[in-house]
Order: sequence, then C-alpha cells, then structure tokens
Amino acid sequence: MYKSILSLSLFALLISCSSDDDNNIITPSLDVPDAYSFERDGSSTVSFSGQTQRIMMGDELKVALLDNTKTADQLQSMYAHQEGDADFSDPMLNASSKNLRSKTAASMDYFFANSTESNQIKNQIETWLANQANDVFTNWNTSAQIGQAGQIQEAGGGSIRWVNEKGLEYDQSVVLTLFGAVMTDQMLNNYLSPAVLDEGNNIANNNDGITEDASNYTTMEHKWDEAFGYLYGTDNPTNPQLGQDSYLNKYLGRVENDSDFSGIATEIYDAFILGRAAIVANDYELRDQQAEIIKEKISKIIGIRAVYYLQQAKSGFPNNLGAAFHDLSEAYGFINSLQFTRMPNSDSPYFSKSEVDVMLATMMEGDGFWDITEDTLDDFSNQISERFNFTTAEAAN
Repeated sequence: MYKSILSLSLFALLISCSSDDDNNIITPSLDVPDAYSFERDGSSTVSFSGQTQRIMMGDELKVALLDNTKTADQLQSMYAHQEGDADFSDPMLNASSKNLRSKTAASMDYFFANSTESNQIKNQIETWLANQANDVFTNWNTSAQIGQAGQIQEAGGGSIRWVNEKGLEYDQSVVLTLFGAVMTDQMLNNYLSPAVLDEGNNIANNNDGITEDASNYTTMEHKWDEAFGYLYGTDNPTNPQLGQDSYLNKYLGRVENDSDFSGIATEIYDAFILGRAAIVANDYELRDQQAEIIKEKISKIIGIRAVYYLQQAKSGFPNNLGAAFHDLSEAYGFINSLQFTRMPNSDSPYFSKSEVDVMLATMMEGDGFWDITEDTLDDFSNQISERFNFTTAEAAN
C-alpha cells in the first residue's frame, strides 16, 4: 500500500561500485529496493522480533486495562514481565525474556545519564496501573461524578468509559504514554542514534561485513531494523497496511488519513528503506540524513494527535462528557509523550519534561476534566501546533 517511490532525480536506484585510486578500497553500491527487504547470500538480514513481542505485550496490556477481574499485581506483571511467567494469553509472549518496563524511558540519548527522570516515568505508569485496579475496577458499576471514579457513558447510548475521580481514563494514559516512552523513545533516541548505531566496532564491522554471531546481519543493520520494528513490528514490512497495533502503527494510519498530512506514511517508510540501504553501502552520512527525517515525522504524529484530541474534546462539552473525557484522556497521554519526541538535527525533544508536566498538572487542577476550560484546550493546542509548525485547524480535522 505504501511501497517506496524514490525519486530518480535525487539518486539512482543502483549506484555503481567505485574504487579509491589511492588504496583500492571498494565502496559498496547503493542498491535501494522498493520495499523493506534486504538479503545477504540469499537470506534475509532483517530482524526485529523483540519489537514485535513488546508491541504484542502492549496490545494485551491494553485489553487487560479494561478487564475488571484483573488485579494490580497482574497488571504490573504484564508491564514488567519475567521470562516464563504466565502473564499473557500468547504462550510465545510468556516464554519471552522481553518486557515493556525495561524499555520505558530507557534510550541512550535521553536517559542513559538521567535515571532519575526514567524512574519517575516508570513509577507514574506503575501508579496508574495500580489505580486502575484499586480505584476504577472497584467502582466498575458506579456512576462517575466529580470526585468519584466510575463509569460514564457517551451520549445517545454510546460507549461506556471508566474514569478516575477527575475524569481521566487510566487505560488511555498508560497506553499513550507507552506510545512515547517505549516505541518513540526507543526508535528516535536509541536505535536511530549514532551513539547506538556506531557504538564500539559497529562501523568497522559493518564496513567489513562482519555479522553478529549466528546471525546474518551486522550489528548496525540490526539496530536500524529494531527502530523499524517499533513501527512495523506487527504489520507487513514489505507492504504496510497500518492500523495493525495500538501504538505507532495505528496512529500513523490515523494521521495518514488526514488530508492535511497525507503522504507522511510514505515519507517515513521511504526514509527507513533508504537509511537501511545506506548502511549496506557504508554511507553513514546518508543514513543519518534519513534518521533525521524519521525523527521529525514520527515526532509530528504525537503533536498532531495531541492537538486533534484537545480540539475534539471541545465538542463534548457540556452534553456529552463521556466523549469529552475520552478525548481528553487521549490528549493527556499524547501530551505526556511529547517529551520523547526529537527535533531534527538537535539533542532535544519538541517539549521538555518540565513543559509537559506543567500542561498535565494544569489539566488535573481542581476537579480535572470536570471543570477544564476551552481556553485551556485552545492554549495547549496552539502551543503544540506552533512548536511543530502546523496549524491547530489542520490537526483538528
């Protein structure tokens, strides 16, 4: 659906090998496929199984967050899964050594030297998980009102939402914070970082085609694939359909379907292909150029959807609070994820943690969503839109 269309005016699909006259070093050719498919000696070199497993864990956790038979301990165990524990319905996930907690706010660029903030973010997610079980599940059949957790139904017999005493859906805050703290942070600030791609002997080994033990890929190739996997890990990597998980893949599809931003899916997919081809060709400048494109576009998804839900919430006041609170809960999660974005050609997110914390605290002031004002929603929307260089009207569609 989103096959790569690479402009021949920018580069050839196949650039011939060249030889350095001084030392006869052969430069590999830049062979750019039309899909994310790479081979060595006839076998695929693409691997991102760990990312697929974490996305699947996240999808199961999302379902469990609306299962009022779950305990706080069960939700915590799904988040911090230990190999062999029966936390999931899928035996493959139970046998996995992977989990979501270890990759939460754990990127090399943002959190390697910042364990304090990393632990704060992990602790916040764990608090929400506990609160969902101890406060929301125990009031499952209670009607929510100011200061009282419970259920609230959208107008016209619509969906029932379960909220805390301030109108926040913990399930949305957890899932959409993981969207940023795991999937986005690991992609943009870890696996696409030169600090990870070029770590140790990665450049020399990639230049020499030295693969990892018992694998068909170089370490640098694998790191790039792992970034790719956080977006396409449950999709078809050679012909993405989008909407195949509850995280990046889902919301890229939503943004792609907005006419103001259509084409973003192809831009991201093409950049992943070209960056991977550049690694094969030992062209690290071209690789990093593509990484910057991905950082900008993936970050933009978070900004767009934060504004979208802030604006959608306005239509629910005052007669459809169930819908308004649902939109505000999604906005809350996306705003929290702004701190994991990455401005291209910089070491900084579009919004710092302190800026994010101020917005989140403002949303929870007083009675929280019960008395939040449209002026606050518009103010936040305009701040975000301006920082990302799109308009609130564009994102609100």
